[in-house]
Amino acid sequence: MSSRWTGDVLHGFSEAAANYNDIAMLQRAVAHRLAGHCSRLKIAPGFWVDLGSGTGLLADALEANHPGQRVLRVDGSASMLRRHQRGTDTACIDLSHGLPYWPTPPNLLASSFALHWLPSPAQRLNQWYGALAPKGWLALIVPVQGSFRQWNAAASDAQLPCSALPLPSPSDLLRPIPPTAIRRCSVLRFTQRSKHALQLLKPMMQVGAGTTPTPKQSISSLRKLFRCWPREGPCHQMALTWNILLLLLQR
Repeated sequence: MSSRWTGDVLHGFSEAAANYNDIAMLQRAVAHRLAGHCSRLKIAPGFWVDLGSGTGLLADALEANHPGQRVLRVDGSASMLRRHQRGTDTACIDLSHGLPYWPTPPNLLASSFALHWLPSPAQRLNQWYGALAPKGWLALIVPVQGSFRQWNAAASDAQLPCSALPLPSPSDLLRPIPPTAIRRCSVLRFTQRSKHALQLLKPMMQVGAGTTPTPKQSISSLRKLFRCWPREGPCHQMALTWNILLLLLQR
């Protein structure tokens, strides 16, 4: 991915920062789930970091579950970081260039819905794992291949390119990671439903996640896409399914 792509991604999220917390329901839900898993781990106190923190949903949940523990919130969007609560620790860092040097290695690196926006996600994940302190933890949630099957099916039936963001596969992400480090690896499935496909895609645009490497589709193409969107279930609603990898690693 080019520097222009990275700039487009950060611009999209920056533009959405003011309204992000009101719209990002799925992101909030998975951040709280990941924080809940972290609360059941024996993570040493000290230096904890939320990578790609956005407006702080995951970092807030981690701190709420661990009173007295501070989490450094790292994101490439200054606009997102300005939405964090006053008094929190933030750092504006473009993670597409890798991690910065920290004199104290982190006991926890956590990340929710961020890794798939970075170039070479498997390489980034391997770098994150290697940056941990001995016995440190990496806790990650990221959407992966297999997501958006309804969107892909509609695009195929409409004979249009699917403009969904290409997502990494779990096997590719895990290839560089030592098998002995994996404490949990599971794929969660979340399905959103609506009477119209536009209502399934609109929140992605509103939270800044609408950046895609495919050309922008015309209004007529979108209408054709929506006409081909499959309907599911007894209510014949339109749906959008996410496959989300939950990964817990210990160095």
